[in-house]
Amino acid sequence: MAMTFQRCAKRGALVGLGIFVAVLGASPLFAQQAGKSLTPELASVRAALDKYRDPIVAVHDGYLSSVGCIEYPEGGQEGSMQYLPGGMGVHFLNLQFVAPTLDPARPQVLIYQPVGDRLELVAAEWFVPSELAGPVRPKIFDMELQGPMEGHKPLMPEGMHHYDLHVWLWKDNPAGVFSPTNAAVTCPKSSYSFAETAPKMVPHKH
Repeated sequence: MAMTFQRCAKRGALVGLGIFVAVLGASPLFAQQAGKSLTPELASVRAALDKYRDPIVAVHDGYLSSVGCIEYPEGGQEGSMQYLPGGMGVHFLNLQFVAPTLDPARPQVLIYQPVGDRLELVAAEWFVPSELAGPVRPKIFDMELQGPMEGHKPLMPEGMHHYDLHVWLWKDNPAGVFSPTNAAVTCPKSSYSFAETAPKMVPHKH
């Protein structure tokens, strides 16, 4: 399905501006970082983004909620992104920050975990649509974004091929700070929670 980024973004907005992202499964790097404190760079990024612990501040600054809480109980299968079983949470997307280049202070996505009647900030995500990235794989924090992959159903158009990187800045992740899913994140049993299958991988543009 061939869509321009603008058309994909508009369609995504109509279904709740859902943006769901991930990186390829757990590597030795992920395992090494599990349970360890953040690097000075990541600690600085977390401090700069701490204001978004209040989701109303995030909305004020242009982050719009996708509404749905996402988890992957089955993880990833052959031909899809190799997620470990676990949750992601509720994604808030800021379309103003979607660009070919990445800024540590401007993640495209903030991720919240529902806890009782509150949303707790757990992670940030850096995201680039494939059409904007071109032949160069995006990179931040000395890490290449993973993908490209299809959009995540049901809250994102499948044709929104993209790269992304989760960074668990506020919640410890047993699989590591850059793992796409977190076994410690769960979604409430409600009509706005979705047990998804991992998105399919797509060819990298050369």
